[in-house]
Amino acid sequence: PQIVKNNSIEIFLRLANAEAKVHGTTIDKIHFHEVGAIDSIIDIVGGSLCMFLLNVDYVISSPINTGEGVVKCEHGNLPIPAPATIELLKGIPCYSKGVKKELTTPTGAAFIGHYANKFGSMPDMKVTFIGYGAGEAEIKDMPNLLRVVTGESLSSFQDQSMKVIETNIDDMNPEFYEHVIDRLFKIGAADAFFSPVHMKKNRIGFLLSVIVSNEFFDTIVNIILSETSTLGIRYYDVNRIVLPRKRKLVKTQFGKVYVKIGESSGKVLTVSPEYDDCKKISLK
Repeated sequence: PQIVKNNSIEIFLRLANAEAKVHGTTIDKIHFHEVGAIDSIIDIVGGSLCMFLLNVDYVISSPINTGEGVVKCEHGNLPIPAPATIELLKGIPCYSKGVKKELTTPTGAAFIGHYANKFGSMPDMKVTFIGYGAGEAEIKDMPNLLRVVTGESLSSFQDQSMKVIETNIDDMNPEFYEHVIDRLFKIGAADAFFSPVHMKKNRIGFLLSVIVSNEFFDTIVNIILSETSTLGIRYYDVNRIVLPRKRKLVKTQFGKVYVKIGESSGKVLTVSPEYDDCKKISLK
């Protein structure tokens, strides 16, 4: 699916930018041991596919234990956490305690940094599924396990931290707007729209507004600056409240259609078929 490709690319870019920064160069010149490793590609693409299949709306992670000591790599012995790892963990609660091993790799740091909406303790929720992943290394006094728990929020609504990106455009062919909106949604925008505005010198223009989660912010900004005629953008933080939702594949007499279901306190409030699925079967 396209969203899996987009998320995988975002994670690889995070990883590449971090490696380039700690090596003092650019991503097109550095030799990416971490990025190019087959296991990293499997981890990132496979993990992104798993996140898509889990179909979760919000991800909360515990603070990250990096481990401590020294790790051997292509560049010799490096302190734990490795330079690229700690670069990727900027702004993320982390600590180094109890284990003389590398517990968080650059790939792992890039992955959790991309997907986690919040870091902290386990929230109030009704647990639905539990999964475990076991590592090969033997660690004294603690299991070498990663646990993932999915569940349904006990709150009627979900409070999400987002960003709104805006720019005014008055010198661009409006026929191109459809392409811009399509690109923004494919990259990961939660919502995007144009509004007519009256600008200086009595020019009629359009206000482009994009609502985006933090992990897609940089990519969305690049799309706006490269695909429109604007010379700059403005942005600000917002919170939004949404209904807990899930996707369900429904068989109809015309074909299979994914349906979005919005719920509150266990009651179904909205049911909406995916437009693209309806369009596809209508053309058959």
